[in-house]
Amino acid sequence: LDAKSTSIQVVVKEGGLKFIQVQDNGCGIRKEDLDIVCERFTTSKLQKFEDLASISTYGFRGEALASISHVAHVTVTTKTADAKCAYRATYSDGKIKAPPKPCAGNQGTQITVEDLFYNVNTRRKALKNPNEEYAKILEVVSRYAIHNSGISFSVKKQGDTVSDVRTLSNASTVDNIRSIFGNAVSRELIEVGCEDADLAFKMKGYITNANYSVKKCIFLLFINHRLVESAALRKAIETVYAAYLPKSTHPFLYLSLEITPQNVDVNVHPTKHEVHFLHEDSILERVQQHVESKLLGSNSSRMYFTQTLLPGADCSSNEVVKASANSSAVTKGTSDKVYAHQMVRTDSREQKLDAFLQPVNNPLSTGPAEATTEVVNAGPPEGAVRPQDAEMADVSDLVEMADAQEDTVMPGGLSESGHLSSDTVPPRKRPREDTDIEMEKDDTRKDMTAACTPRRRIINLTSVLTLQEEISNLAHANLQEMLCDHSFVGCVSPQWALAQYQTKLYLLNTTKLSEELFYQILIYDFANFGVLRLSEPAPLYELSMLALEDPESGWTEEDGPKEGLAEYIVEFLKKKTEMLKDYFSLEIDEEGNLIGLPLLIDNYVPPLEGLPMFILRLATEVNWDEEKECFESLSRELAMFYSIRKQYIIDEANLTNSQNEDSDSGSTTWKWTVEHVLYKAFRTHLLPPKHFTEDGNILQLANLPDLYKVFERC
Repeated sequence: LDAKSTSIQVVVKEGGLKFIQVQDNGCGIRKEDLDIVCERFTTSKLQKFEDLASISTYGFRGEALASISHVAHVTVTTKTADAKCAYRATYSDGKIKAPPKPCAGNQGTQITVEDLFYNVNTRRKALKNPNEEYAKILEVVSRYAIHNSGISFSVKKQGDTVSDVRTLSNASTVDNIRSIFGNAVSRELIEVGCEDADLAFKMKGYITNANYSVKKCIFLLFINHRLVESAALRKAIETVYAAYLPKSTHPFLYLSLEITPQNVDVNVHPTKHEVHFLHEDSILERVQQHVESKLLGSNSSRMYFTQTLLPGADCSSNEVVKASANSSAVTKGTSDKVYAHQMVRTDSREQKLDAFLQPVNNPLSTGPAEATTEVVNAGPPEGAVRPQDAEMADVSDLVEMADAQEDTVMPGGLSESGHLSSDTVPPRKRPREDTDIEMEKDDTRKDMTAACTPRRRIINLTSVLTLQEEISNLAHANLQEMLCDHSFVGCVSPQWALAQYQTKLYLLNTTKLSEELFYQILIYDFANFGVLRLSEPAPLYELSMLALEDPESGWTEEDGPKEGLAEYIVEFLKKKTEMLKDYFSLEIDEEGNLIGLPLLIDNYVPPLEGLPMFILRLATEVNWDEEKECFESLSRELAMFYSIRKQYIIDEANLTNSQNEDSDSGSTTWKWTVEHVLYKAFRTHLLPPKHFTEDGNILQLANLPDLYKVFERC
């Protein structure tokens, strides 16, 4: 380094005991000086006697080379800039063995040390194993590499092609810290720097902020560019960090102090490993204050790393976690003690009183719905029996709700809605009374989806069976168990909700979970839905126009006039009426009005503000050409329309007092619906796909044992 080199390469064999080679590209040693290179007290770094009072270099030839030549075989190969060739000389006991020989070589110096302590057997035995010695070499070189950021360093074992430490000459200090200590340290670094003319010192360096901590302190201290230790300085800085870091953890510190050489005493330690300097207490206090000011500034934000659910840990119930509800079983059957930090204090089977207090206004959406899309009841499923496909067994249609609400078949072959049905309806297998009796017997299953009630149509369509198989293949068993046995905590927003499973707290994306739920219901209960009747028919043309007015539709003038597009959508969907009604209970009359939507789960009405966009996407985003893709994309669009979406639910925070009073019941409705309809359905109907563990839709926020660890520190 004193020779102004920009590249230093170290090659080691057996931890340096067998072979050490240090090569640089510095100014080299003149041929005339080679005779006395390894003699004691020689140096080329002092010009006059007074220079001894302010030493700022790393050392003298007469120190290291002289001492090492007495205990090893030393070879020096060197070339200066103006020399025609390099010269090589070997040394023993401080003396040159033979005159220097000319040889080929690059500018700079290469010093080779072989058979260290070959003649001092006791000293050699005192050395530790080669791996530990090599680790110490790596430590020293890597620390000097960080401090000397403009110089390239490399260390490797002899015969290896890859260096264990390697820095580039154009790399910054932070780059070198990153390559040696890793990205975890480098991304949390704060630059520090201060100077004081009165105390004649200057400090610069990098320290980690409060986000980073390790069990052992890493402290790189350079004073006047020499790697040293200062117990007082280390203690002073660690005292500052004690207020920011968890107990028994430490920071990473790299500090470089430049102090007037006359004020530094380098001879307080045999290996110059420790130094003392004038005004030590004042300088320490000044450094301490500066570090604390930097830490205070960095503490305005803290970084926390979240992990998605189950990165490999098993979420199944065989963990050593027992519910408090089973405490009696614990005392009787087993002697395993359940510690406080492992105890589950909730029971997913418990019911809340408000589950029985359904809000008065049933519709989920609380925004201003148009009169054309207002729902009066979620009552009767279609009573007129649908025509049967060749692929479907001949089973009577689904019958549901009270007798007063049912469409009864008239003697003349007309249903209440007036459509002739005798020629399309196969004769019933049983009288109507039997059906009513069967329904009465099964009243206990009202909480299930409409399609779970008896008398289903049997579906043998290959495309639907394939989609069902895909859903079951992608299901994540541990996630399903978590959703089945969760305890609902509360709604954060229409999109997010909190739930507890065993000792863990999770944040769940209600929007994505509900969308997946409705998609799976649409596939598994295909062609077996009840009908939500609209109080007034909703014209498809007006819905399409409303959607095209919305910037979300992406309509531009190049697409043509909105009226033409709306008319096209109406005509297009009218052609698909029969299929939509038969398979999806999506009913459109001959005039192009929407009159019915599928009933997917009881007590749930989709947010009707999303209806215009749904109609537009139904015509434009569904693949109508291939059967499987058609059913899948149509089900996806329906599921998106039915899912809870925050843009269709009024934000209570933005309302005035009077509006708030009006919407109180409305806001209660969506929260009640999320907890007692959707999350109840998640328990029994949802097969959560595996990608939910990775895409952030289910996040683990807290874990009881970890929280205990945090509070133990306090």
